[in-house]
Amino acid sequence: MSLWSKHAIFEKNSIVLSIGVLVVIAIGGLVEITPLFYLKSTIEKVDGVRPYTPLELAGRNIYVREGCYNCHSQMIRPLRDEVERYGHYSLAAESMYDRPFQWGSKRTGPDLARVGGKYSDEWHRDHLRQPKSVVPGTVMPAYPWLAETELGAAHIADDLKVQAALGVPYTLEMIANAATDARAQATTDSPSAGDLIKRYPNAQVRDYDGNPDRISEADALIAYLQMLGTQVDFKLYNDKANIR
Repeated sequence: MSLWSKHAIFEKNSIVLSIGVLVVIAIGGLVEITPLFYLKSTIEKVDGVRPYTPLELAGRNIYVREGCYNCHSQMIRPLRDEVERYGHYSLAAESMYDRPFQWGSKRTGPDLARVGGKYSDEWHRDHLRQPKSVVPGTVMPAYPWLAETELGAAHIADDLKVQAALGVPYTLEMIANAATDARAQATTDSPSAGDLIKRYPNAQVRDYDGNPDRISEADALIAYLQMLGTQVDFKLYNDKANIR
């Protein structure tokens, strides 16, 4: 029997062809999936990436609540135009503590993966209060109530507990001090700032919303935005690329 005759069996019999396709897909799937069962993690560990502080986590929750992800993605693809505009492409490790991740599916506004430190706190305050005052052509709605709404800290510890149950490495000490750490991070010259930074290295401590008399939702959201893209030293990656 020639090779063509053997192949004709699949061409003339749809059932045999379907079975053959399923077998090939099953083999290919096993080859791709089986190695993953022997890996402890598929995410490369990157120095500097830490869990969100209680204030940053609260800000992230506000970010999700207000639907910011509908217009802003947090994933820079490894394409030249993306990297030149937004910075180093996103690493999987940067989203390892996101539940859910904020990669997004479209961009009405710019990608925010590297927005931390790009603008001042004052710029963010104006942007939330009246977006067109800093970006004239924007279609972003205003969020003035964030600066007027006091941040509810009663459930921050519970939020950390839920995140810990999902695998985020929050310790009992972090959970017990969640409310205190949230207040400390949004207070300039807080006496608790040292303890906060020990628990969350490189945490930025200051009054974010410009009103030292209370901690608002704007404090939390700006703290979250100012952290994005600041945990990883991408100069190390650029130096490695240049060496190669």
